[in-house]
Amino acid sequence: MSATPPRKGANRVADIPPDILEALSVGQIPSATLTEGLAVDQYRLLCTVFPSLSTDVLHKAHAFTELGILRRMVAMGTLLQTEVGNDALTTCLAHPSDTVRGWACFMIGAQAPLPLDKRLAAIRPLADDEHFGVREWSWMAVRPYLVNELDSAITLLTAWTASPSEWVRRFACEALRPRGVWCAHIAAFKKEPQLALPILEALRADPSVYVQDSVANWLNDAGKDQPDWVQALCTRWLAESPTDATQRICQRARRNLK
Repeated sequence: MSATPPRKGANRVADIPPDILEALSVGQIPSATLTEGLAVDQYRLLCTVFPSLSTDVLHKAHAFTELGILRRMVAMGTLLQTEVGNDALTTCLAHPSDTVRGWACFMIGAQAPLPLDKRLAAIRPLADDEHFGVREWSWMAVRPYLVNELDSAITLLTAWTASPSEWVRRFACEALRPRGVWCAHIAAFKKEPQLALPILEALRADPSVYVQDSVANWLNDAGKDQPDWVQALCTRWLAESPTDATQRICQRARRNLK
């Protein structure tokens, strides 16, 4: 018996069939595209997944509908962590909706002060989630903590580069991109991108295209502030590691350099 092929999602909100939008907004199916994920009615989804929430909590949640997507996800995760706690986290982690599992990422981000290694251990299953959207939410949820303890973050994430999972290896790089998508830039890497070399060196010949793209994008970010450093690094890598993977990374890394 052959496996069911993945559902082809919509790339425009107007193209999402009503029954699919309904299923997304009550948590019956995961999104198949970023567009679908952005179209989810998160307030309705919250009411469906947590029907016993108080009127006051629901009133707070309804106000989040006016927020941009990242601030909305942060707000939902913080609300659930504050008002429900670990029971909500357990529910979210096991839910079929990628948006609900995304809330779990931000619940972990909203937990009371944790040592960085414990916060990373908590987020790791979500960094290794089968859904592309959850994997993105996972690094966004903990990035502020990584930036605040940058030296420790680099050490801890360097160990992740040895994971058999390409998704975990990609997190190690993507979470600390100098100019990451939808998040604040990392000033230290704009001045001294070499600080991240333990992670980048470990991934310079990674066999996964998913990881290669992240490394290339990291260097493309760095090249906007330190183009000579990126050129020199790529020249060295190509001399020391002339693999197809390294060549692809360096070609993409230097795509905007003059």
